[in-house]
Amino acid sequence: MPRVLAIETSCDETAVAVVAADAAWPGFAPRQLSSVVASQIDLHAAYGGVVPEVASRQHVETLPFVLERALQQAGLEVAEVDAIAVTCAPGLVGSLLVGLMGAKTLALLYDKPLIGVHHLEGHLFSGFLAEPDLRPPCLCLLVSGGHTSLIWMKDYGDYQTVGRTRDDAAGEAFDKVARLLGLGYPGGPQIDRWAQQGDPQRFPLPEGKVEHPYDTSFSGLKTAVLRLVQQLQQQGQELPIADIAASFQARLTGALAQKAVACAEALGLSTLLLTGGVAANRELRARLTEAARQRGLRVVIPPLALCTDNAAMIGAAGLCHWLRGEVSPLELGVASRMPLEGIPSLYLGGGGAHTEEQTGSAAAVL
Repeated sequence: MPRVLAIETSCDETAVAVVAADAAWPGFAPRQLSSVVASQIDLHAAYGGVVPEVASRQHVETLPFVLERALQQAGLEVAEVDAIAVTCAPGLVGSLLVGLMGAKTLALLYDKPLIGVHHLEGHLFSGFLAEPDLRPPCLCLLVSGGHTSLIWMKDYGDYQTVGRTRDDAAGEAFDKVARLLGLGYPGGPQIDRWAQQGDPQRFPLPEGKVEHPYDTSFSGLKTAVLRLVQQLQQQGQELPIADIAASFQARLTGALAQKAVACAEALGLSTLLLTGGVAANRELRARLTEAARQRGLRVVIPPLALCTDNAAMIGAAGLCHWLRGEVSPLELGVASRMPLEGIPSLYLGGGGAHTEEQTGSAAAVL
């Protein structure tokens, strides 16, 4: 049974997991033997968002303890795993470097293959952990703090982005509207909680208009909330926070669900996968499930622990690459941005390895 130790430090969660496959390739069925996540939300809440330098330093302090606990949960030593997987792009450069240096150290000490993993590909593979019988092709609606995309997964490692945000990601829109309403950070859970008590029909907020049928835009919606708040304040009214939150959330999640279902039908796909941190939103889960049910589509939504950043999803993606014989060079570097089409560059023989020289930062740490 092949096993991969995975590390995720792309933003403000320090995570380590051990993932195994119950069957040899191509019968890919990953399952987590352990998964430990140390969140920094409370640390960054005082600043209203993630502070990159603070995040990096916290990863340095936390990673050794999270690693030890994950190995204990799995009942394994590092020497007993087959490879080391690690998120190397996209994300905060300093945070990524902490995880990558840790992974390289383990790979060198224990003579294990290194597997760099694209963070967004990791989110795609959270679906395979949730539903072992899931197989491509499928359409993934990936919604998080930094990304909102519709990704056509044609096969393992073969992806095409068919829809994306033109401005704010869904998670960014949640955070900004929550700040307007004085709800604090992170905004997604706050909006979700207040919306449960509100009337989603009270304020008819506009939907963003874009020419591409599967792209999204949330800047207009965010501005409409700002003007509504300013208008109510000028009139001396107390803000109906629950109703504003419900109206905003209904408009945003409705647009995402409608575009995802329409895109899946246009591509002739029968399965929809919802992933990313915003996939934890109750309204989005319900709307997408109902819209897909009406069109006879299957919906796969990972449990909450697999929606937010975690190392189990990185391990599942890394295990898939390892089973396909794809490993990364020890000169692998990090990148703050990288499209899914850049994934082959992370592996030996994949059209040019993404090395430290290209990032210009990892070499300095070594």
